[in-house]
Amino acid sequence: MAGRGKLIAVIGDEDTCTGFLLGGVGELNKNRKPNFLVVEKDTSITEIEETFKSFLSRDDIGIILINQFIAEMIRHAIDAHMQSIPAVLEIPSKEHPYDASKDSILRRAKGMFSAEDFR
Repeated sequence: MAGRGKLIAVIGDEDTCTGFLLGGVGELNKNRKPNFLVVEKDTSITEIEETFKSFLSRDDIGIILINQFIAEMIRHAIDAHMQSIPAVLEIPSKEHPYDASKDSILRRAKGMFSAEDFR
């Protein structure tokens, strides 16, 4: 991958994925696998988790964006991810606002610093 950056992957509802795809995030890797998953009503939790794990194993992905309400469905898989790359960021969706208290990555980051570090 010398000379190329890493991709952003998206796991989200239709509106979220459409927005990022219109912004140029969509790609297919050499195996014709996309870097996004549109989660619909009939998408199984198993499919979401398998896609998340496949994104973790791809060396061309540097950031995984996931709607927070979808992240709640596979919280155990997200909590098990300990590497810094790919970074996992939970984002709000149109119908589900962001709740910082549910974001395990943010809680983990807060635990790395104390109030004294910011004085």
